Amino acid sequence: MIDHKVSIRSASDDDLDILSVLNRQLIEDERHDNNMSIEQLRSRMKSFIHTDYQAFLFEVEEKVVGYALVNQSTDPVYLRQFFICREHRRKGYGTQAFRLTLGAAKADRMDVDVLVWNHRGIKFWRSLGFEDRGIQMRLSACSPKSEE
Repeated sequence: MIDHKVSIRSASDDDLDILSVLNRQLIEDERHDNNMSIEQLRSRMKSFIHTDYQAFLFEVEEKVVGYALVNQSTDPVYLRQFFICREHRRKGYGTQAFRLTLGAAKADRMDVDVLVWNHRGIKFWRSLGFEDRGIQMRLSACSPKSEE
């Protein structure tokens, strides 16, 4: 159910504080192993938006409800981060925000990475038409598992 219409705007250095807080929440919700501090995330976000990335903020009635970070220099366009605030989920804002992001990025094709344990995220992206393309794997131990 859509309560209100989502709007999108390009983020700038003036938005780095909110972007870094939202990025921290995204990391927590995804259960990602990134342990950067808010200040480190702020610095990283600043470097992103001063290179090949563009950040967008999503607003409803002038209140920020989420953001996206997009690399438009790749083909297809790469959606690095996409987040809707916890209290604003299940209202249709994610779908609206994604469609606005596609338009703002002038993209008809897009890649996104989703952590394998993020079942809600996988379901969301599939509902928008994304298809599985591969599995990224990581060895976390110091040495490979021995064959026995």
